[in-house]
Amino acid sequence: MLHVLYLIGVASFAASGVLAAHRANMDPFGGLVLAFAASISGGTLRDVILDRHPLYWTHDWVLLTVISCTAVATMLYLRRWELPQRSLMTVDALGLAVVTVIGAQAAISAGVTPFAVILLAVLTGVTGEVVRDVLCGELPPLLLREDVYATAAFAGAVTYLILDRLGVGATTATVVAAGLVFVLRMAAIHRDLHLPGLQEPRLRPVSRKAGSK
Repeated sequence: MLHVLYLIGVASFAASGVLAAHRANMDPFGGLVLAFAASISGGTLRDVILDRHPLYWTHDWVLLTVISCTAVATMLYLRRWELPQRSLMTVDALGLAVVTVIGAQAAISAGVTPFAVILLAVLTGVTGEVVRDVLCGELPPLLLREDVYATAAFAGAVTYLILDRLGVGATTATVVAAGLVFVLRMAAIHRDLHLPGLQEPRLRPVSRKAGSK
């Protein structure tokens, strides 16, 4: 079941990569590049940090086939129909939810500290999105805007870590943590939730005493 969920998450990121390429008016090759970049960048960074070799996707032909087929299917769909405006964010939210939990599981299996588990889970979830947006020329990336994105991944990672420490089953912990990430992202999308921006404090006007020039 875990591998199936992972393939769903990767397929979601692949579709989001093609949708981003479509919005940027790229050709089919650009769509394939973004599909793979969005799908494997986060896991690649995680495995490099954990010094896991060979990289997970280099010997998983099922994973590469899923990415390729999803990318081609999405491109064919977009040639005939137009997706709703928020489709990119919706499929991206699903990918973020699943891949973040996978990152937490991989980090726990590696025996790293709790803080490292959370950090690696968030990096696994958000790196593909950052690479995708940079390649599309969307600056700053979604992650660095005020949207609840990395925050949702952080909440899911913390939730999964707590449930794992409490001895909750892997399936239940996965469903709860991934569901939380997805719900937070969808709430941010549909309710227009944002984190407070970094704004310079406004200086109060200097009061002038009566009669002063």
